[in-house]
Parts: sequence; C-alpha cells; structure tokens
Amino acid sequence: MDGRLAGKTALVVGAGSIGPGWGNGKATATLFAREGASVLCVDIDADAARETATIICSEGGVAEPFHADASVARDIERAVSVCVERFGSLDVLDNNVGITYEGGVVEISEEDWDRVFAVNLKTCFLAMKSAIPVMEEQGGGSIVNISSIASIRYTGVPYSAYYTTKAAMNHLTRTTAVQYAPKNIRVNAVLPGLMKTPMVEQSALLRGAYGHGDVEAMWRDRDAQCPMGHMGDAWDVAHAALFLASDEARYVTGIELVVDGGITLKCA
Repeated sequence: MDGRLAGKTALVVGAGSIGPGWGNGKATATLFAREGASVLCVDIDADAARETATIICSEGGVAEPFHADASVARDIERAVSVCVERFGSLDVLDNNVGITYEGGVVEISEEDWDRVFAVNLKTCFLAMKSAIPVMEEQGGGSIVNISSIASIRYTGVPYSAYYTTKAAMNHLTRTTAVQYAPKNIRVNAVLPGLMKTPMVEQSALLRGAYGHGDVEAMWRDRDAQCPMGHMGDAWDVAHAALFLASDEARYVTGIELVVDGGITLKCA
C-alpha cells in the first residue's frame, strides 16, 4: 500500500458485515487502515465491529471497535468523541449504513417507511452533524456517504423507501458540500451498482426478485444484467471511498461517484 491516508484518522459507520465475507463498510475500514489511517470501526453489531478491528490489528494496522446505534444522536456523538480522544483527530467520515424493506408507496407500512428513513438517512445526518464541527475546528476533512444507483433510477425491485432515502442522501451530500467547501471539508457520495456482498446474499427481497429464493441463481441473474458481465464487490466500493477520502481528491466535492460497471447507462 502507498500510505494514501497516512497520519489520518477515519471513522467508519457500518464497519461490520452482516454475514461472512466482505461488506462495503468492512472492506472500507480495512482498506483505510492498510493505507495508513487509524480507524474507529462503528457498528450496531458489536461482534461485527470487533471482527473488523481484529482483522485490521492482525495486519499491523490501528483500529478500535465501537458499538453504537447510528440512528441515536448520543451514540454517534460519543463515537465522534471517542475517535478524537483515542486518535487525536477526525479526518475522514465514511457513512456506510443501509437497509431495505419491500414495497412501493402503497405496499410498504408506515412503520417500515420510518425505519428505513431512520437507518438510511438520519444516520448520515447525525454523523455529519457531529463530525463537521470537529473537522471545521481542525481545518478540514473528508466525508464519504455511501448511496446507491437506486438513488438515481428504478432498479426493478419495489422498495420505495430505499430509493427515496438514497436520493435524499445525494442531495444532502451536494448541499452540505457547498456549505462547507470554504471550510476545506469535502463531502462526496459513492453510488454502488449491483454488488456481491453479504447484505445482498441475506436479503430475502432480492433473492425473491432475482433468483426465486436461490442465491446462486440470483448471482447469475445479477451478473447478466451488468455490461461488464459481472457484479462488483465491496472492494470496488472501498477503493472509490479511498480516493474520495484521500488528498488525491482534494479538489473534488459534491459529486456522486457511480461504481456500477456501466449498468446505469443501459436502457433496459
């Protein structure tokens, strides 16, 4: 590795993985550490956060796990405070939290709608609300919000709350980027396309939509949709986040970096 984040501190929200393998947050936290960052691995699943931090430390990196519900203000405020206390700064914030519930506007329940908004959008708002004053005081920082191509198009699966929250995240990213550009705080979004991750594997909604419940059939169907002939994975998202977090992107703010193998360019 080239030390692209050497001397920096990163807080990754959603740094665990929902199952075996590499989720986006887990890969991102690990890659940040490999590139020299000290990483606070935040997750609602304490064991998952611990697993990611253990992997990083086993490779000679610096990381600590932190158990938090990112939709609760006091939890994320404490995570930011602990990050600064442990590592001395907060240079990079990566927001990598998301859930889906099935249903268009008619089918989805109000309870599920509210839950998706709390997890997908409120977490991003609260994390930025807590992190930005720290970054402003120290003279700058980089925020990377993990959105989705579902924020800019219909993907063939009816989950209206997911579409809406990710679209809102994009605009929150853009407007916050403009507001804090004079403070040297960059805010960008990554929009992953069809990815092969534990979250997708464990989604009954996606298995039903693609493979009639069969995981291998789902993988084949999703691969076939992609112009490159295959899905991406968590490392593709992690490398995009790394670029935006690093000083290589020092003049990049307010963008939506699409990481999708070309699928959003297709008409059908």
